[in-house]
Amino acid sequence: MSRRSLIRSATAVTVTALVTGGATVPAHAATTGSAIPADWMGALPDALSLLHMTIPGTHDSGCTDPANGTEWSHTQNWGIAEQLRRGVRFLDIRANGLQDHLDDSFGIYHGGYYQGLTYDGVLAQCRDFLRQHPRETIVMRLKKENGTNNDVGAGFKDVLNVYLDGKGWRPTFLLTDRIPSLGEARGRIVLIAQFDNDWPVLQWPGGDNGFLSNQWFSLQDIYQGLSWPSQKTAKVTQQFDNAAGDQDSAQMYINFTSYAGGGWPKVNADAIMPGVQSYLNGRLQDRTHLGVVPMDFPDFHSDTLDTLIDWNWH
Repeated sequence: MSRRSLIRSATAVTVTALVTGGATVPAHAATTGSAIPADWMGALPDALSLLHMTIPGTHDSGCTDPANGTEWSHTQNWGIAEQLRRGVRFLDIRANGLQDHLDDSFGIYHGGYYQGLTYDGVLAQCRDFLRQHPRETIVMRLKKENGTNNDVGAGFKDVLNVYLDGKGWRPTFLLTDRIPSLGEARGRIVLIAQFDNDWPVLQWPGGDNGFLSNQWFSLQDIYQGLSWPSQKTAKVTQQFDNAAGDQDSAQMYINFTSYAGGGWPKVNADAIMPGVQSYLNGRLQDRTHLGVVPMDFPDFHSDTLDTLIDWNWH
């Protein structure tokens, strides 16, 4: 069955009920998409592959306070729980050793700046959200963030194993080396690894600052080297075009709208996001999926967040 047919069948009024926020609502009364951002995935069919979705995300998801660094390291205003409640489903988590707990815990960092948040805290917020909204899923890039004073080096995967088995987080994760269906992923965190490991899990592409790819992902993450931050818009729309022209791909498309050069992240987002929204507005009739779209400050650009959620009903 095609993606379009799957979605039509899942949202048709003949369906008996839709679970939203723990309550059962008659289907004829149910709304979908950005109208229910905490539960937007619940209206989509189990058989739908994450490959065939449009998934809004955040870049440097744990960096919410300029006091933990500077405005250069400040990329979000919403915390993790609020991001999830507002419809974000991809988290970009940058971690390394937690001071005085290098053997068993991660802190969240932006470069060398500790963000006042532990990985334990991130996981607890994800778990609480998924318990309250069991038909949702979270895709999580877990990156070993270099440049900290608490580097665990090659022991990163050993510390993560402490989380999985010593602290009991393994059932919360879906550890797989293929892109799952939504039904398989509901209620769990789909891990994408960006650290040294030999595990059978999804692996982030190698390389930096460009259009990058591997067997699982086609990635646009150009974050420096452009003459003006507004030029990043063209890179974002190019990757949207790439995704639109490759709808049967076995790769998940990931398309960062964030940019680190030339100005603070919030200033850059103000330069980039209007052009991104204009591109989307011009294609609202397209029947496509665009992949994962991580953003800075979706609270300032909620029109794009809502548009991306609603793209799943095209």
